Amino acid sequence: MERRLSIRWVKTSGEIDGGLWAECFAPPLEGRWWYEVLERSGLEDQFDFSYAIIEDAGKEIGIAPCFLMDVPMDLVAPPAVAWMLRQVGRVIPGVKYQRTLFIGSPCSDEGTVGLRDGVTLSEVALVVQEAAAVRAKEAKAPMVVWKDFPTEAARDLKVLTERAGMFAVASFPGTRAPLPPGGFAGYLASMKSSHRHNLKKKLKRGEALGALVASVIQNPDAATREEIFGLFWQTYEKGTTKFEKLNRRFFEEVGRFDGAHWVLLRHATDNRLAAFMLCFQLGRRAINKFIGLDGTLDGDWYLYFRLWREAVEWASRSGASELQSGQTGYRAKLDLDHELTPLTNYCRNSNPAAHWVYAKVAAGITWETLDHDLKNFMKSRRGQREEDGK
Repeated sequence: MERRLSIRWVKTSGEIDGGLWAECFAPPLEGRWWYEVLERSGLEDQFDFSYAIIEDAGKEIGIAPCFLMDVPMDLVAPPAVAWMLRQVGRVIPGVKYQRTLFIGSPCSDEGTVGLRDGVTLSEVALVVQEAAAVRAKEAKAPMVVWKDFPTEAARDLKVLTERAGMFAVASFPGTRAPLPPGGFAGYLASMKSSHRHNLKKKLKRGEALGALVASVIQNPDAATREEIFGLFWQTYEKGTTKFEKLNRRFFEEVGRFDGAHWVLLRHATDNRLAAFMLCFQLGRRAINKFIGLDGTLDGDWYLYFRLWREAVEWASRSGASELQSGQTGYRAKLDLDHELTPLTNYCRNSNPAAHWVYAKVAAGITWETLDHDLKNFMKSRRGQREEDGK
């Protein structure tokens, strides 16, 4: 039976029926709670959230979370193009940003259009894109992007490139670490021998510099949140890829979610916070969402690796079979035997000339052009394949 699809827009997650949220964004997806947190966090200077409710003959069958953002173009452009944009942007500031309507979430590891059982993404993709293009025009946003959709969605979203005039471009890959039974000991045993040896050596060297006491807490009090935010901000400032800029209010709001757990490392001598990891427990998946590391310590305390050990122990106890670690920071994650999960952006600019230029640039974007660590990883993998082929 042919569907009679239409789109109805709302501004807040609370305007959508809770049952529809529960069916369309069940674990391991980040559900209604996540979008409520973002809406309440005072991020309006960065994101304008909205939701496309997908209807079939008036019956609600899906949700497409969206947000409007002025995107720094040097965030997504190859280094040479990014440099040129920065130079031109000194004279023409508007060149540095592209007003964009995204389908997806600014802080989720993968883009999702949530659908009821029996509805496929291929059935609704064109209708969602058509509605998004109209809404983008109303918002004076020339670009529409389906953000960070996984390989599993590629077949369904092929319709966007074949019939909606969009181009596909590689995004920063996601990362995940499978968790075998047995906690950290089981995880350690599953690692490549060279990675296992290096991790044990790093943990030993870090412990030699000072003892840290681990704990996992929920809903931290105001004083603890202030410590957490201080370390988060240190780490954020050192980062090279910055899509969202979180604030204190975000950490207060997300702390109220029952599935949010905070892995903390404190100095044994004075109880100062040395590192934290905010994790979500979502069924069989645990998510390493945000971290903060004290960069003022003398010597290399290997904080990330010590934090990771505790996160694996916690995730294993919680029943998770995988620990997802998001995009960027690839060197440490690859050393910890994370798998890379390809993600793709689907894009269309309403200006034909600009669309042609962006499509040409996109054709040259690969993992190697996006990130130096990924470039080294791909080079190493090619070398290994050549060696194996001899």
